Amino acid sequence: MGKYGTRVQYGITMFATDRAMAPMELARAIEDRGFDSMFVPEHTHIPASRETAAPTGDDELPEQYRRTLDPFVALTAAAAVTERIRIGTGVCLVAQRDAIGTAKQVATLDHLTGGRFAFGIGFGWNVEEMRDHGVEFKRRRDVVREKMLAMERLWADDVAEFDGEFVKFEPSWAWPKPVQRPRPPVLIGGAAGPKMFAAIAEYADGWIPIGGAGVRDAWSDLARAAESAGRDPMSLSVVPFGTHPSQSKLDYYESLGCTEVVFFVPSAGPDKVLPILDQHAEIVAARR
Repeated sequence: MGKYGTRVQYGITMFATDRAMAPMELARAIEDRGFDSMFVPEHTHIPASRETAAPTGDDELPEQYRRTLDPFVALTAAAAVTERIRIGTGVCLVAQRDAIGTAKQVATLDHLTGGRFAFGIGFGWNVEEMRDHGVEFKRRRDVVREKMLAMERLWADDVAEFDGEFVKFEPSWAWPKPVQRPRPPVLIGGAAGPKMFAAIAEYADGWIPIGGAGVRDAWSDLARAAESAGRDPMSLSVVPFGTHPSQSKLDYYESLGCTEVVFFVPSAGPDKVLPILDQHAEIVAARR
């Protein structure tokens, strides 16, 4: 049984860029075809030095990385033209953001959509991009943790305060609060490992395995991390992300207990995206 109901949910992710299908058009197409969610990623900029190797393994970093739209602006546009689908970041680079401002954006978007927002976050991979934001790469996980804990206070408390190494604010008022309580679902994207699962168990609600690989082998490790933190493993979601669907692959994910699967579509115009969406929709329709 999935977190969002009695059936597995199916979503779409695309690198939203200035050359791709507009997020409003994509959101309407996703909702019209019966999907459940739409996710977009984040990169503020890509330094031209290109010191850090591409995470895709390509010799050249795909163009979409340097043309990415701001995710909160893109998702606001998507939310304005839809009524049902959930919208989410996949993923938001929290280390590179101001915690107070990001907490406000998350809460506002969840408020305006009536609780349709999912907060997918990540630790980041681009050393020089982080450096431009004043973040030391080796400490990015510490920075993300503290910013997430600070945001939790802003979402939960009528008078919130925080005194940490990276975030400090005096007793403060911050509204709106998110519609979803105690917060919108927080999903952390990245590779399996002890640090990843400890973070999920402490301050998140699920794991986004990018590409969907390694879920079976990692499931027991995630469960143990949750139990060590005093949490019920069944309360956590696992959302294979950016997958290329097939019936056998979706049977496999469902057998593992995955609550949602998010399919990939290319960063391209409607002429390329819509036929792929239609193919994905046929696969989903056959399962319902």
